[in-house]
Amino acid sequence: MIDRLILRNFKAFRSQDVSLAPYCLLTGLNSSGKSSVLQALALLRQSFERGALEFSGVSRSESGFLLNGDLVELGTGKDVLHEDYERHQSGPPVIELGMETGPDTRVSLWTAEYQPESDLLPLRDADGVAEGNPVFGSHFQYLRADRVAPAVSYPRSYDAAVRRRFLGARGEHTVNFLRHHGDEFIHADTALQHPQARSLRLADQTEAWMQEICPGVNLEAVGIEGTDQVRLSFKFGTAGLSSSNRYRPTNVGFGLTYALPIVVACLTARPGALILLENPEAHIHPRGQTAIARLTCAAARAGAQVLVETHSDHILNGVRITVKEQGLQPDQVALHFFNRTTDRTEIVTPVLGADGMLSTWPEGFFDEWDRSLDQLLD
Repeated sequence: MIDRLILRNFKAFRSQDVSLAPYCLLTGLNSSGKSSVLQALALLRQSFERGALEFSGVSRSESGFLLNGDLVELGTGKDVLHEDYERHQSGPPVIELGMETGPDTRVSLWTAEYQPESDLLPLRDADGVAEGNPVFGSHFQYLRADRVAPAVSYPRSYDAAVRRRFLGARGEHTVNFLRHHGDEFIHADTALQHPQARSLRLADQTEAWMQEICPGVNLEAVGIEGTDQVRLSFKFGTAGLSSSNRYRPTNVGFGLTYALPIVVACLTARPGALILLENPEAHIHPRGQTAIARLTCAAARAGAQVLVETHSDHILNGVRITVKEQGLQPDQVALHFFNRTTDRTEIVTPVLGADGMLSTWPEGFFDEWDRSLDQLLD
């Protein structure tokens, strides 16, 4: 598990250590640095997958931070260097990314030189190991806020969905993943098991959790013969006369398509996995958002480390209820509120009690309902 993330001169952060837990909820106003936390981890993963990241005692040619790739597209050096960067005595500015991982509290740190027009920032120093680090492990999922939209068909990549078991940063491989792995059984942890599912098969569990968002929905993932595409369709109701025809995703709105990768990522969680989720609540009704919160918490209980960036008080309250009902222990949850001032980002971390109550409620931390109610009652 990652216990601490280290950010130096990276985007919104001049110098920031972010403490992490098995379940981390990141929230705050827009452009306050929440996404940068997830992007830092994704950037290290992206550089590693493309063979551009060095480790202790291992040197690679043309190594560095690869800013543009399958996971993140950050631009060039001038786009990621903090505007009030820490200056060193000699040489160009540097950007440092690192982490502390347990149980031996190993600190891994990578230092790259700033080059304003380059999207590969060369490493000046590398002191880290890949073994045992969830960022570089085989169970890694990163789902961006701009997930794939409803479509007539989706890509059919054996490498992504089968060999690497990767859903895609936009969830574009989820349909093909379900097509190949739908008969696999999910993790035995009862928190992941939906009580209304027909079996422990991934396909049945996915369908049951999706019904928390849209009651009665039924999913089918099939290959399109003679093409490198797969098709997803939805049906509503129960078998028989009450059952509807099948509909393509383009005719049922954004919510189901946006939620599907989140559900599959959580249900396939394994001990030691790392799951990064941006705005899992997008296009989902409040009741469904609370269900998504329960599922993400269940993934953490199953042994994964889950980082969630959200603007939803329903996600927050779903986490608080899970803790109150002892689905997670309070010390397994970290709630970080990002607040950007004129020149820097501050992180406030309310403490979550066993009763689901918070030690403090910072201004701007999910308080808009109270503010609006005060105006209505004035």
